[in-house]
Amino acid sequence: MQDCRYDVIVVGAGFAGLACARELAMHGLRVCVIDRKQDLGERMHTTGILVQEACDAPLLAGLPPALVRAVPHVRLYAPNLRSVRLGAEGYRFYTTDTPALLRWMGQRAEACGVELKRGLAFRGATRTATGWRLDGMGEARVLVGADGARSRVAEKLGLGRVDQYLHGVEYEFDGVALREPDALHCFISKRFAPGYLGWVAQTPTGVQAGLARRYRSGGTHVPDMAGFLQHVAPMTGLSVTRRPDSIRAGLIPCGGPVRPMQRDDVVLIGDAAGMVSPLTAGGIHAGLRHGAMAGRSLARSLSGRAGPDVASPPPVPGFAFKRALRWAFDHAQFDVPVNLLLAARPMRRVVEQLCFHRRGDPPPAPAAGD
Repeated sequence: MQDCRYDVIVVGAGFAGLACARELAMHGLRVCVIDRKQDLGERMHTTGILVQEACDAPLLAGLPPALVRAVPHVRLYAPNLRSVRLGAEGYRFYTTDTPALLRWMGQRAEACGVELKRGLAFRGATRTATGWRLDGMGEARVLVGADGARSRVAEKLGLGRVDQYLHGVEYEFDGVALREPDALHCFISKRFAPGYLGWVAQTPTGVQAGLARRYRSGGTHVPDMAGFLQHVAPMTGLSVTRRPDSIRAGLIPCGGPVRPMQRDDVVLIGDAAGMVSPLTAGGIHAGLRHGAMAGRSLARSLSGRAGPDVASPPPVPGFAFKRALRWAFDHAQFDVPVNLLLAARPMRRVVEQLCFHRRGDPPPAPAAGD
């Protein structure tokens, strides 16, 4: 154990965990990240779609171009499959080769001095006079839980736990091209995606198609991917008989930040902290930002360069407006109004602002057939 004493142990080598660990290592602290997977690209629970702001995160500096594909537009479909094409000048989404991206992020963190231990599952921690002991893994002054929506760190150590979810499923089709590859295709449908939506996008390696719906504890409904793909095939060009090359699924937090998020030298970040937009379910940008902020805050505290209030967690958004929209989406989602209003200019403007983070440029003129 003498060789396994760290300033911080981070549980979970996802976007938030690696962003936090990098900041700690860059401040000269000894940090270890443990992850239950031997390969960081296996058994993922993320779409890997990046908003443009996420690409500015320090952890993603120097991101290899082969791992991302720029997607400048969103095509939004009403339940009757009529659509509008949206965009903002200079703004892009980025789809990714997500398994390769996570492996690259792990290598980048290691290059910054992070000790990354793969194939180790967190099962509990024991309080010591100076921090925490994780049996067989080491001791640390601070423990960071970045282990996903069903965080075992939160469960075992009595922190706030995520209690509202979306259930998402995503198929990957290698080597396939969409009919309109420069758009993120988003489908509103109470039948297939109550409480959320479906999506199809071109990636660096092919096409990903996903579907998410509100998750109810004890419920038996799962996303109907086969029905969804058959429904949207005329719009996307995807073959309904093509079998996916890989499938990933999981629960997505949608209830906002948990409470408490930190106590007794334990901090939750990323999905474990509920740092996911309740409306869009986007968690990568929030995870990268919150993880980095937590890392900087902990670094200042552990190095003694900060005042007594630095032990408090970094500020987090309340998501009040998006939580209100989440309630409306859960309780007042009807197909007929969406069919009627989607093409209306005020509605297009609102949707564009939500999609493109309030970019102020007017949407481009509709293409033929919009």
